[in-house]
Amino acid sequence: ICPVCKSSRYLNPNMRFLVNPECYHKMCESCVDRIFSTGPASCPVAGCARTLRKQRFRKQTFEDIKIEQEVDIRRRVAQVFNKQEEDFETLRAYNNYLEEMEVTTFNLLEGIDVAATERKLAAYAAQNAPSISQNNAKLNQDRNAQSATTAAQKEQALLNRSSANRSSISSLAEREESRRETLDAFTRAQISSPQDDAAAQKVVLKKSTARRTAAERARDKQQQQHIHDTPSEAETFRIEGLKAVVDAPVAKAYDAFGGMSFTPSYYTLQTHYEHPWLEKARTEPSIVAGGYDLREYHQRTMLEAFAGLGCFIEEEVGEKELNSGDGMIATEGAALAAGGEGAGEDVL
Repeated sequence: ICPVCKSSRYLNPNMRFLVNPECYHKMCESCVDRIFSTGPASCPVAGCARTLRKQRFRKQTFEDIKIEQEVDIRRRVAQVFNKQEEDFETLRAYNNYLEEMEVTTFNLLEGIDVAATERKLAAYAAQNAPSISQNNAKLNQDRNAQSATTAAQKEQALLNRSSANRSSISSLAEREESRRETLDAFTRAQISSPQDDAAAQKVVLKKSTARRTAAERARDKQQQQHIHDTPSEAETFRIEGLKAVVDAPVAKAYDAFGGMSFTPSYYTLQTHYEHPWLEKARTEPSIVAGGYDLREYHQRTMLEAFAGLGCFIEEEVGEKELNSGDGMIATEGAALAAGGEGAGEDVL
């Protein structure tokens, strides 16, 4: 029912309701034409004194008028607060920006300090007009590029489907033609031997292959023409403000020893050493029969011989005494800090 003229859709099924984003009061199209055709006028709903214009009336999108109002307010605020994360130096600054945007939207939705919020929003829009217009242009460009990409993908999918259908129809036609040619050949009694049968089949296959090759060549030419007519990425996209892309480091091969080297630094292990006992061990069946390798003996003997090099016992003892002295001083200091004259004499 129209709140102005009290008309209902029961008597007028074609009646349309319109809303104005100034006050979101719903009224029928006839009342809008009758009241606002001569110019701006006050809202006819009781208790509302807002001045409305006919060109701002539009059809209601959502059934709930609250959702309609919220969508409009969020769209209006988003046109002013249109910065992206790459425009800020830190993530915290960007989150603060989003919080300010949400607080402004909440105040306008709930009617909290509407006049002050509108003034702040207008002042911010005036101060940042160049950047706002630039960001809006960038967003529109991204939307247009996305729409063009989606349309190109749909067109390519349609071309692929149509090409597959044509290929299927052509294959069926070729199969039917081959079958008809074979039947005609048998009918005319032109095939009288297996050699003649194989020759006829070869001719049919050549014709079929030639037709298929021509169809594929035509399809490739059509796809190349489509790719040529489609705008390139450099002509369609222009993305600005993106962060530098850093290539991921190449994964190294897994090392169970964490890069530790087992190559000896004080000696070079030889494959053969001259010694009477070693010569006997190389030929003794009781030693060789079990699979023992003398290279293990060479490695262990050389390691034991050079294991003590690079170890300076005096320096290690001095560092140990120095560390134990620092620990004793710290223990006595803690005992003195705890209180008591005799604490320093016996800390246990």
